[in-house]
Amino acid sequence: MKNALTPLCFAAGLSLLAGAALAQGRPATADPGKREFDANCASCHGTSGKGDGPLVPFLTRSPPDLTQLAKRNGGVLPMSRLYDVIDGAEVPAHGSRDMPVWGRDYRVKDAEYFMEAPYNAEAHVRARILGLLEYINRIQAK
Repeated sequence: MKNALTPLCFAAGLSLLAGAALAQGRPATADPGKREFDANCASCHGTSGKGDGPLVPFLTRSPPDLTQLAKRNGGVLPMSRLYDVIDGAEVPAHGSRDMPVWGRDYRVKDAEYFMEAPYNAEAHVRARILGLLEYINRIQAK
């Protein structure tokens, strides 16, 4: 019995070592919220979220400092309001809006990507926006 367990223990040990070696060569875990921010928000809000992105000189209004949102709201990040602003579903059809309607943009890009494949468009958009909000929550000034 002892001889039968030795090869199994050896194989398990090799598996653990191989897994550890592979893990060291891998990049850090994915951060979908940061990826979403970098792709869609940083050009105006800056990579730090402070409103100093490279497109600021071309905007009619300066983008807000996203790191101060909770501080300006009594220490609580206004998640529902931010969700509505990002999604843009509640924006009137006519009128001004300085920030792009990202919810619509996400829906269009997702439809182009998934084409006829079955997927839940609203759940996918919600996941992208919630990931972005989670990242914005992490960059709040203390």
